[in-house]
Amino acid sequence: MEPSRNIVIVPESNADLLTEKEEIDYYEHRKAFLTFLLKFGKNPKKAKGYSPYTVYNTGYRAAAFDRWVWQEGGEYRFPPTEDDAAEYMKQVALSEVSDSTKGKKLEMLRRYSKWLSDQYGVADWEFQWEFKSGGGNSGPRDFLSIEERRKVRQAALSIDGNPAYGVEDKDALAVTDGSWKFTSLVWTSLDTGLRPVEVGRATVDWVDVDNGVLRIPREESSKNEGNWTVSLTDRTATALDRWIDERSQHPRYADTRSLWLTRHGNRYGANELRRLLHRLCERAGIDTTSRQMSWYTIRHSVGTFMTKERDLAATKAQLRHKNAKTTMKYDQVPVEDRRDALDRMG
Repeated sequence: MEPSRNIVIVPESNADLLTEKEEIDYYEHRKAFLTFLLKFGKNPKKAKGYSPYTVYNTGYRAAAFDRWVWQEGGEYRFPPTEDDAAEYMKQVALSEVSDSTKGKKLEMLRRYSKWLSDQYGVADWEFQWEFKSGGGNSGPRDFLSIEERRKVRQAALSIDGNPAYGVEDKDALAVTDGSWKFTSLVWTSLDTGLRPVEVGRATVDWVDVDNGVLRIPREESSKNEGNWTVSLTDRTATALDRWIDERSQHPRYADTRSLWLTRHGNRYGANELRRLLHRLCERAGIDTTSRQMSWYTIRHSVGTFMTKERDLAATKAQLRHKNAKTTMKYDQVPVEDRRDALDRMG
């Protein structure tokens, strides 16, 4: 993950409730739990784990559950029981939080149960509650409209500044001296729906300007399932061509194949990209109030409009989905369009 975010084995808020010996004991349990999630959590039989971001979030929710168990019982004990989980989930279900939040906590408990079953042979926990981590919405999350995509693309064209690494990104946004760094990064994401981790992993070797595509190797793809060839517009290919030529002249890139680096010389992560998108929206006059604007907002816009303009097969290929079910959430054809189709079908 990005340098500003790490998977913490024992959060300070948990350590504050423990004696030195209890903290050591808890540390060993937590290390085993988090390692299990990373290596085996998704499918133990295939030794397939969750992504570091998933483990990061699940780990913190599990630590909060552990604290609740200790505070309710008045002492440290491990492991938690099914009764603990049931009572905790009952309180969550009746609390004034969103269904999405309730779903994420239920999801955490089920992952916790899977590890305890693997580690100690206890039976899987059962729950009377059913909440989805996505809040029950099977459609895509917030996405940029066609007009907003155009505005963001234009904003990226106008914000590029000198990528000298003594300059703050926020300061670089205010000058325009012809750099192609931000333009190439944003335009490539608008075309390909790059996930934050893929922006960080991107290398110059991915770029095939002559054929107007990104070629993402299996070992560097986010889902690590196969090689991907993803289409680029001519204008994005041109921007990448200009940026690759420009980056070759900067000493910071002398010893790396990374396509883009932050002002600190690190790979981009979700936090940096979210801040960049918010600055782009501010410059473009796009209101982000009450909207969940992350780099995935760009990705969701690619899926939504690729499906509308072409079909789900094109969206599946462009967004690099392994499972067609993941792509189905973009099948959101408006009622009016479907009605027109029925009229044309006779």
